[in-house]
Amino acid sequence: MAMLPNPLPRLADDLSGAALGLRLPPGRLVDTTFDGPWHEPLLWQADNPAAPDSWRELLAARTAGLLPVLLETGAIPGGEDVTGWELDPGMMSYPGDHDAEEFLAHAWPAAAENDDTSGAAVTEPLDGTPVPDPAAGTDDVPPNDATDDLVAPFGTDFPGLAPGLLDPADAAAGLPDTVAAELTAELTRARRLHDPRAALVYARRSADIPAAIGWTGPINHENDVALLCAVLRSWEDRFGLRVVALGFDTLTATVAVPPATVEDAEAVAAEHLSFCPDNITQNGPGTLRGYAKSLLDAQVWQFWWD
Repeated sequence: MAMLPNPLPRLADDLSGAALGLRLPPGRLVDTTFDGPWHEPLLWQADNPAAPDSWRELLAARTAGLLPVLLETGAIPGGEDVTGWELDPGMMSYPGDHDAEEFLAHAWPAAAENDDTSGAAVTEPLDGTPVPDPAAGTDDVPPNDATDDLVAPFGTDFPGLAPGLLDPADAAAGLPDTVAAELTAELTRARRLHDPRAALVYARRSADIPAAIGWTGPINHENDVALLCAVLRSWEDRFGLRVVALGFDTLTATVAVPPATVEDAEAVAAEHLSFCPDNITQNGPGTLRGYAKSLLDAQVWQFWWD
């Protein structure tokens, strides 16, 4: 399905949005990237902090080809303005060109490796036992117990995608947007987002928003965020995900139908480990099983990359 032309340039002469049939609060267009001004606006951003209903109210812009997201502009020093986020749309490919399972399987070995043991110096045991030669292959290398603990109940191979839980009828009825509007209002009201500003992005799907603006939050994990967006697309289809907020290096999403059993939660946790290992190894319990407990019935998924 072809996309409408980017409507953001039409806001340049009238930021009220009237030309697009919208009524926008005071705001501005952003075209600043890591390499200088982009050839067209990347997003529209409100000047004032978001209210609880800001995300919901901007859903109407979908008819003009724009999707809402909240930008956390107060999360870190120096990140108060999105123009300082080092956006780099030129580095991004198209999310639809990638396969979610293929990316997650590719990222699994590195994510599943325990940071405490990777790269450790090889020393000769005091009892004189020969040290396995890594160059000779992996058959003689003893198992890494720390890695086993991290990825249990899975092993060295990515276990595959978790089963989808979203009923197509609920998706068609708009359940993901309804849930996203309610939860985004709660997050804003409870001040769980750092100085959020409402924004509109020209994107085909909510999952594509990070790549559409050239967001580089996960750059230490993956340079081309379109690969992560392919996973977000898959989560949209299987769980009713919506990307509702972005920070300098954080992503917040809502989920219409989260895992409700331990088995499903562990399967989803395996995907999260490949998608954002820092969530588990640095900013979490350190094991996939422990992290999976936090996903049970959780309709807000928040990710952070070091």
